Amino acid sequence: MKIGWGKLGGQLGIGYCLAGLVLIFLGWNGAASYDRVPAQMPYLVSGGIGGLALVVIGAALIVVQSNRADRVALQLRLDELTDAISRLAEPDVTTAARPSSGSAVGEVVAGSSAYHRPDCQLLEGKEQLASMTLVMARTRGLSACRICAPD
Repeated sequence: MKIGWGKLGGQLGIGYCLAGLVLIFLGWNGAASYDRVPAQMPYLVSGGIGGLALVVIGAALIVVQSNRADRVALQLRLDELTDAISRLAEPDVTTAARPSSGSAVGEVVAGSSAYHRPDCQLLEGKEQLASMTLVMARTRGLSACRICAPD
């Protein structure tokens, strides 16, 4: 049987709790066989306090393991949420054939590193260029074309 390291804390915690309960029972059983309190004390001290210590340590291990598992699950959810937000934050770029020169005011055509006016001569013969607003082109870090000066 292979035990994963990720679950070892919880399994050790359960083992410690069980060992502590057995030790408490053995201490009680030993103390119950004597009528005099001075004769019962060694059983109560060794079984009761030792067993109680094991139960507390076991419970602490279980709580720590549970917190670790919750933290891993939370980190996965946060990573998924971060990815979803970054996908939503990307500008909405529609790909189409080169737009006509009568496009809307403030609309430019995005190239690989620069943005152009729709009637720029550098775009001649290029198909499937992205059309976007001037603001979106600037937020993507594109620079203005030096030929058509879309600004």
